[in-house]
Amino acid sequence: MRSLLFLLLFPNLVIASDWPFPQDTPVSTNTDITLAGEYPIDISRFLAVRGASRVSINSVGTHIAFVSSVTGTPQLWVQQVNGNQARQLTFGPGISFYRWHPSGQALVYGADNDGNEKEAFYLINRNGLSEQVLLPASDAFRSFGSFATDGKSFTFASTQRNGRDFDIYQFDMESKVTSLLLQAEYGFYPRPWQPGSDNLLVAETRGEDAEDVYLLNSKTKRLTPLFKPDVASAFNSFNWDGTGQRLFFVSNLDREMNAIYRYSTQTQQAEVFESSRYDLNNARLCYNDAILIWTENKDGFDTLWVKQLSENMVKPIALPKGVYQVSCADKSTAISVRINGPTTPGHIYVVDAQSGYSEVVYRPTMAGISPNKLVTPLPISFPSQDGITLYGLLYLPETSKDTQNQSFPIVIDVHGGPTAQARPSWSPLTQYLVGKGIAVLDINVRGSTGFGKTYMRKDNQEKRLDSVRDLVDAINYLKADPRIDTDRAAVMGGSYGGYMVNAVMGLYPDVFKAGASFVGVSNWVRALQTASPALKASDRIEYGDISDPKWQAFYEQNSPINTVDKITAPMFFEHGVNDPRDPVTESDEMVKVLREKNIPVTYLRFPDEGHSVSKMKNRIIFYRELARFLEQHLVTQQ
Repeated sequence: MRSLLFLLLFPNLVIASDWPFPQDTPVSTNTDITLAGEYPIDISRFLAVRGASRVSINSVGTHIAFVSSVTGTPQLWVQQVNGNQARQLTFGPGISFYRWHPSGQALVYGADNDGNEKEAFYLINRNGLSEQVLLPASDAFRSFGSFATDGKSFTFASTQRNGRDFDIYQFDMESKVTSLLLQAEYGFYPRPWQPGSDNLLVAETRGEDAEDVYLLNSKTKRLTPLFKPDVASAFNSFNWDGTGQRLFFVSNLDREMNAIYRYSTQTQQAEVFESSRYDLNNARLCYNDAILIWTENKDGFDTLWVKQLSENMVKPIALPKGVYQVSCADKSTAISVRINGPTTPGHIYVVDAQSGYSEVVYRPTMAGISPNKLVTPLPISFPSQDGITLYGLLYLPETSKDTQNQSFPIVIDVHGGPTAQARPSWSPLTQYLVGKGIAVLDINVRGSTGFGKTYMRKDNQEKRLDSVRDLVDAINYLKADPRIDTDRAAVMGGSYGGYMVNAVMGLYPDVFKAGASFVGVSNWVRALQTASPALKASDRIEYGDISDPKWQAFYEQNSPINTVDKITAPMFFEHGVNDPRDPVTESDEMVKVLREKNIPVTYLRFPDEGHSVSKMKNRIIFYRELARFLEQHLVTQQ
């Protein structure tokens, strides 16, 4: 009945399994790797680079877990803190998340089916010799919460009751019994338990960039508001001390930039504990509550700070440039730092929180690429036509005697979210393009994070198209830069960035020579109505409640599918058939219309991927075809 209703609502929709262009389904082929030392470096070399991601140290400070795709799919690995050889723990089609058990002896991880984001939960011992299913896969979406302080249970949110709302459950690891703690509406997610009580923190989604925070009593089921500010604010990085009387967290409550707050259960008051003119993130309480660590985000580059709470002494830790992911131990002074930067896909450092001494315990495989051949971006800012300051990271090709007076073509890269930030992280495609003489501007249009609460909300609801215009303003700004040839400009982006590409190519058809859209929205009405439950919970504020006729009318008028007939430049699309966030039909319809107009279209429609391309065989196809497309339209057709 639901399928019939869907067809009645969208009679012109092409069903995913009935796509009439079989040539769009990629076929895996062998990829030759070019010789080491050849320059420019081929994309195949960049795709062979492997680093660590999602790094976390266990509570006792003896082992570090991380995710690596060295096998071709994201798998869980564990190694000792002293840097001994890592051991691969999982061997299936790939994991989606993991968490250390409080004992430090085991881990819980999740895995879905080819990117559909409907996870099963598993428990595996640290040595990889024992593994069991905790919660089998189902039609429900799940979101892991946290372990109880005794490690005997954990919380999670799930849509299993009605397919839309995230209720909160507790899973007993001994009896294997699941208990409902909170029947909720839309997006409620469990956060850490309060030590010494039956309470746990609960966050309710309030748009893409904010939450309200509650205390939920697991026995009485009573939900007590803790933070519900009039102006929506972000709350994350929750850290209870061992007494359960102090809570450290990150928030932009009553301020523009994120700061670290300390909340007292005795006074029921929160105060700013550490602040900066830049965003502070990743707060962690370490070593028996004696140390607090956090990162500071300046122009996208991180600094790690360590504070000895008893001495009120704060110091920065000298580490290579990049974006940091940090965790720390409860029973030792060890801090794990994963560094992702323009010249590294993921080093792991261990830092001693007391001495500040750091050492590398995991080095990525660079596939024969010298870091000296890689480019670090320049932070830039420039005005939009309505006076808003815009931001970005500009990657410029190296010049030589032959190219010092040459201007380079440019690709504007638009991140997803929109509440995310372009940061100086590892990007194989960016480094490849720069090596081929193509500049890249990784742009932070309005709506991006990292530049204050006001900036983050300047694209909400009716302001949606203002951020699209920012892409045009970026090109207008770069026209004055003699290093950039704006007559040879392309735009690319994924997820929300894919929507931005779809929109700007139709609204401003004369600005870009080519566009590349990945898993992007074309019809906002359909996308918002059929979005996954997690997105529905935040979309109501970011975009407006699509059940309201006001917003239906707005998005019927302001969706890229309405301006697709204005697109005149060649287009590239990529989409996973299993995408639960932006259904594959979002790209299908754009491709269908453009082909009817005889506009050149390249389309990669992966049957075994979702909202991202995770399998290495597919990533090779994706990046090779995308690189070929951009070079064809920016370099070879001058």
